[in-house]
Order: sequence, then C-alpha cells, then structure tokens
Amino acid sequence: MRPIHPPSEVTLRGISAGYPRRPVLHRLTAHIPRFATTAIVGPNGSGKSTLLGVLAGLLPVTAGSIERAGDSRPAFVMQRSAVAETLPLTVRETVAMGRWAHRGAWRRLTAHDRAVVDAALDRLGIADLAARQLGRLSGGQRQRALVAQGLAQEAELLLLDEPTTGLDVAARQRISDVLAESAGLGTTVVHVTHDLASARLADHCLLLHDGRLVAQGAPETVLTGATLRRVWGLPDSL
Repeated sequence: MRPIHPPSEVTLRGISAGYPRRPVLHRLTAHIPRFATTAIVGPNGSGKSTLLGVLAGLLPVTAGSIERAGDSRPAFVMQRSAVAETLPLTVRETVAMGRWAHRGAWRRLTAHDRAVVDAALDRLGIADLAARQLGRLSGGQRQRALVAQGLAQEAELLLLDEPTTGLDVAARQRISDVLAESAGLGTTVVHVTHDLASARLADHCLLLHDGRLVAQGAPETVLTGATLRRVWGLPDSL
C-alpha cells in the first residue's frame, strides 16, 4: 500500500517556461511522487511536452524553482516519430546507447553494461529483434526499442513523451506493464499522454490547460466529470 503522502522526486514551485517570444507554462506548482507513475494530461497546446522538457533539463525555467530528490540525469524517451528511420542502427545498438550516460559514447561496454542491455531487450520482448535495423521495425517494435533504451540508462527518473500513442493493443500493454513494473522496482516514471484510459492507470496525474495546472493527485480525483467538462468539454460518462 502506497503512503498517503509519498515523498516527491521533483517539486516545481511557481515555474514559468517556454520558447523565445512564446511563453507556455505559467507559474505552475506541482510535485512528482517518487517510485510511482505520473501521467501528464491535457489538450493539445496545454504545455505537456514543455513540462516534460523542463523535467528533462532540456528547457530552462524563466521563473520559479525546481527541487530534485536525486542528482542523476533523467532518462528521456522521445516519440518514435522523432527518430530518423534511416539511421543505420540495430536494435541492440539503439538500446546500448542508453549506457552512454555511464560509459560515454566511445568507451567499450562492460559485461555489466551488456547485461543491462540484454535485460532491457527481454523486458520489452524484443530480444529476438536485436540484430534488426531500427528503421525496418514496425512502429510498435521501434517504440519498444526506444523504451528499452530509456530503461538501459538505469535512471532514477524516467520521462516518456506519449510512449503508447498510435500503437497496437499488444505494444501498448507491454509498454504499460513495463512502466508499472519499473515504478514498483524503484524508478519514478513520468509520461505524457492524450489517452485518458492510460492516464487512469497511473498512480498520480497532472492535468494541464493553457500552460496552467488545473488539478493534480490520484487519477480518480483529477479526471472527474467536472474537470473533463472544464478542460475538454467532455460528458460526465467518460
């Protein structure tokens, strides 16, 4: 049973962030609980990917502060559509890139590194695809390879940008199961999603609208009929 008030992996206090001449997040205060899955949800343009970029350290904040429980670099898993299909990489090479945070890009992998890569391939069910070219995989297989790369980093904080969007049921379920398992093993998982069903499976939820936090907490208290009507204009039955 999870504690009523679990410790935070990341605490955001009044942060603002965005791009030149285009502010996106406006004085957002929220927390990311440790060893749990957090879903960031909201309509298009609500600031979900910008918040993920802030958590990943890719975007600086223009106001406010961020407190992190750990000092290791987060692992960031981008959408498969952001990865060039023509890259001459095998699945194993793609996953092994996750070890660069520990070994650097040019040092040989150790036996431990290879074991971590093998375990990540196994967990995502793609060990039999290890020698295949990444660009020749189906969308679901390629996304599982990218999630495996994120796992191979062994980071305390794992960030994913819509990891199951556009995938078939089997691929969505495999990735969702692995992310839940990772949280149970001590990783803090944060993922952006448009899928309310996926968000309801998370332990914690941040609901954004127009760059502001509408609600945070357990999905059943955040994704209520009132908030769905307010943010999306959806009926209570969803």
